Amino acid sequence: MYEFKKMNNNIKNKHVKIIVLGRVQGVGFRYQTYQEALNYNICGFVKNNVDGTVLIEAEGDEISVNMFIEWCKQGPSFSRVDNIKIIELPFENLNKFIIK
Repeated sequence: MYEFKKMNNNIKNKHVKIIVLGRVQGVGFRYQTYQEALNYNICGFVKNNVDGTVLIEAEGDEISVNMFIEWCKQGPSFSRVDNIKIIELPFENLNKFIIK
């Protein structure tokens, strides 16, 4: 299990659930999502769903979360993202990002 600790900030926060559809399993999508979460200081998790999609919960400052969402629309080079669904959730003050 990979994880990191969140740094505190006073910027407007955002929490979203992202469902990624396409060729997103077996191509390193979760690991690369974890790396991008580190880059953007995002907390939450990423996991494979049994239906072949990837589920991400992402929380952080609004600008970082929005940039992370833009990355999710493309994904890593070996994946193919056909579509993503984004659902805004209440902020939970998570403190790490993990791969489930």
